[in-house]
Amino acid sequence: MPSTWEEWLKIPYVVFAFCSALFLGALKSILVGPIAGLTLIIGNVVVILGLFPSHVAWTIYTLVKTNRFDAPLKVAFLFALPVLFAIWLGLSIAGSVLLGVGYGFFSPWVSAFEAFRQEDESKKFFHCLVDGTWGTIKGSCTVVRDFADICYHSYPLYLKELRESPSTNELQPLRFIYVPGCIFVGVMGLVVEIPLYTAIAIVKSPYMLFKGWHRLIHDLISREGPFLETACIPVAGLTILMWPLFVIGSIIMAIFSSFFIGLYGSVIVYQERSVKRGVAYVIAMVAEFDEYTNDWLYLREGSILPKPIYRKKKISHSSEFSDGGNDSGEVKVSSVFTETPAMLVPSISPSVSVREAIQEVKMVQIWGNMMRACEMRGKELLDANVITPDDLYDWLKAKTSTEASIVGVGLPCYACLQTVLNSIKGGSAGLLLLDNIEVTHLNRPQDKLLDWFFQPVLDLKEQIRVIRLGDGELRFLEKIVLFGSNTQRMEAWENGSLVPQDALRAAQIQGISRRMTGMIRSMSKLPTYRRRFRQIVKELVIYSVEKEGANRSISGRSVSPVELV
Repeated sequence: MPSTWEEWLKIPYVVFAFCSALFLGALKSILVGPIAGLTLIIGNVVVILGLFPSHVAWTIYTLVKTNRFDAPLKVAFLFALPVLFAIWLGLSIAGSVLLGVGYGFFSPWVSAFEAFRQEDESKKFFHCLVDGTWGTIKGSCTVVRDFADICYHSYPLYLKELRESPSTNELQPLRFIYVPGCIFVGVMGLVVEIPLYTAIAIVKSPYMLFKGWHRLIHDLISREGPFLETACIPVAGLTILMWPLFVIGSIIMAIFSSFFIGLYGSVIVYQERSVKRGVAYVIAMVAEFDEYTNDWLYLREGSILPKPIYRKKKISHSSEFSDGGNDSGEVKVSSVFTETPAMLVPSISPSVSVREAIQEVKMVQIWGNMMRACEMRGKELLDANVITPDDLYDWLKAKTSTEASIVGVGLPCYACLQTVLNSIKGGSAGLLLLDNIEVTHLNRPQDKLLDWFFQPVLDLKEQIRVIRLGDGELRFLEKIVLFGSNTQRMEAWENGSLVPQDALRAAQIQGISRRMTGMIRSMSKLPTYRRRFRQIVKELVIYSVEKEGANRSISGRSVSPVELV
């Protein structure tokens, strides 16, 4: 209970601040929401429909050209393509509409409440009024740009890798007898999973609604979790009001995920060579979802629904990396492809305070740190004339990263290698990023995307540490990861490298280079990567221009008559 007048006065202040933010946020949502939402929806739909003919042509061409599948499997995919493309059009357009409405209307609202985290009291009202207006519209354009990068750059790269997979890879055979079974189980999965997932989500939504409110109100009264700091109370109050929308969103996500989980039954038939196991998968996934939601809502353990076994043996979910069969060293997608699609349900577990959350390294920190490392290493290489402004311009003009691999692939690989080497020198148990931020298994972000890269990078770090590369060998590894197969540029860079005479040693270094290149190529397909990296390259171009201008001015000053006198 409040004990002083100042603490009592904080109560009406917080109430007034909350009501003001609620009103201003609603006003901004009405004014800005339609513009931002329509920008996002129209932009994404134009990208989807505009690239749809190209996507169809690229996909069919890839299926015909690839050596990864035999003729029966290619025929099965070709027959399934119309259905898959129809699902893609429906879900992508519907998802764009939902995202546009949600982002356009709620982003200005949340920004109004976020303004109360400003330390300066005089700036709180200004930011409450201004934040989330033009920034929301710019954010909509950024979302459209990232989505276009995925559709125009990332998807063709996936298809190109599939086409260029060497014939030495294990051929994926399919007997014609299983084609009807795949179709039957896929249709059965849609018919069974969609209504049952919807029913389970709707039936349990009241539990999620009231338990979520109970948790948030308990934190408000006890000043725990998001209510620990006074500045966060307006934001947390908005969370209480908007919690029903989170519940509705979880129902929509359950329905959305049921499409992919149902269709995945066809993959089970193909992998297990058994229609019976595909049917067992369809039945088991309903029980899995029921058990999953029970765990999140703290209901009874397990599920009363049947859960038959649909795998002959457990498939490892650990990420795999090719070691030499593929020169590009691309990450194998088999470990991802065999994994059941994830189901998304908001958590109502006990929340942590802002101070406690700071101790955990966030995904955005790692992402930004990686880009900063690329910029820092790029400046070092420009200063040493290892890379040139022409390399930067070539990447900016290239349609794909492979056309200018020194900057598009080599520079991120070089920055990643330096991070790994610094982590080894510093004796870190994980990765030592810039600003002495250490990422380990204890504080790493619990993000599924990070799982595919964090452990493989640690494996590479351990491999480099164990084989104890000398200074000359490390310089040779730097050359390989930066220039790849460009021997002319490798020979031009005199960095004190030493080519190993031992064939085994040389093969180990080449293997490390291929695996690191594969990780960077896979990372370059992720959302926001191309936009962020393009900005880094532009910063390096500006740096090189400023450096060249400074050198010219110094050269001019050296012959100045004033200086000679």
